[in-house]
Formats: sequence, structure tokens, C-alpha cells
Amino acid sequence: MSNPLEIPFETTLLVRDNCLCLHVQRAARALARRFDDALRPIGLTSGQFSLLMSLNRPKPPTIGSVSMLLAMDRTTLTANLKPLERRGLIEVRPDENDRRSRLMTLTPSGKALLGAAVPIWKATHAQIERLLGDSDPSRLRADLSALS
Repeated sequence: MSNPLEIPFETTLLVRDNCLCLHVQRAARALARRFDDALRPIGLTSGQFSLLMSLNRPKPPTIGSVSMLLAMDRTTLTANLKPLERRGLIEVRPDENDRRSRLMTLTPSGKALLGAAVPIWKATHAQIERLLGDSDPSRLRADLSALS
């Protein structure tokens, strides 16, 4: 191998100060921690809340549709479903019309827990929007959506 290329420290500072990926990742981790802290008293994480909310539909969704919505691969989604299923919050069953496909539904316990979580989410979300000051949360959501 040749000698490693020396990258100037100024480049490190440039990336630190300008990298959209870094800034979005940092913000995502900070937001997740806030929601995790808020939801902890009822035994949920922010990811579990999002997953349960994604199942709150008139018709049970497939694993594929939820994995697309949450931008999560099927294997990761399946791993995240297991603890919720063990807790009796969701039910996963084969689709009667296509036995290869699996459908997910909230159980009555899952609906009750989600019902308890929504006011916590609303209050936490309002706090976060207030932290944005004069920024436009709708514009931020649109910009983030454009990136995803």
C-alpha cells in the first residue's frame, strides 16, 4: 500500500460544519432521545411508537408496506415487531388471500397503549416545534421529505 493521504484538519472542519448527512443524523438521534425519554414511562421507544402508529389503519397493512413507510428493510422491521408481538400489542398473521404475505394488526392492548402514547407525543412534538423558534416546521418536514 502507498502512504496514506494526509487530509487537512480544515477539511474535517468543513465536513463537520457543512455535511447535511451528519447534521440530519445528529438531529435524528437527538429527536429520538427526546421522544424515548417522553415515552419511557409507558414502556415505549420512539421507534416502537412509530411502528405501532403505522399499524393504526382501517385495514391491516403488509410487512412490505410498513417497511416502505418507515424506510426500514423487512428483516429489521421483523426484528422490531417481535418484542411488540411478545407483549401482546400486535398480531402478525398470514394474509388469507396470499399466504406468502403477512398482515399486522394492533391488538386491543396495542390500541390502548397507543392511545396513551398519543398525548405524550403531541406534547413532546409541541415542545420541539417551539425550540425551532422562527423556523417553519412545515418547510422542514417538506425539505426532509424531499431528501427521503
